Amino acid sequence: MKKGIHPENYRMVAFKDMSNEDVFLTRSTVDTKETLDVDGVAYPLVKLEISRTSHPFYTGKSKLIDAAGRIDKFKNKYAKFKKE
Repeated sequence: MKKGIHPENYRMVAFKDMSNEDVFLTRSTVDTKETLDVDGVAYPLVKLEISRTSHPFYTGKSKLIDAAGRIDKFKNKYAKFKKE
C-alpha cells in the first residue's frame, strides 16, 4: 500500500438513525460538531435519515408511498404551462 494516502484521524463515532432512534458506534474520520453521550462517554454524532435498522430491504417491511397523490400534485402544479 502507498504510504501517506490514508487518513490518520480515525476515532469512534456515534451514528444515530433519526427515524427510529437507533445508535451504533463505529470508527470514522467524519467531521461533526455535535456529540452524543453513550454509556457515559461523549462521541461525535452523525445523524442518518435511514440505516440498516430502518431500511425496508433489511427490515422486510415496506412503506406505502402515496404515488397517486404525488402525481396529482405534480399535474396540478404544472397544468398552467400546458399548451393548448
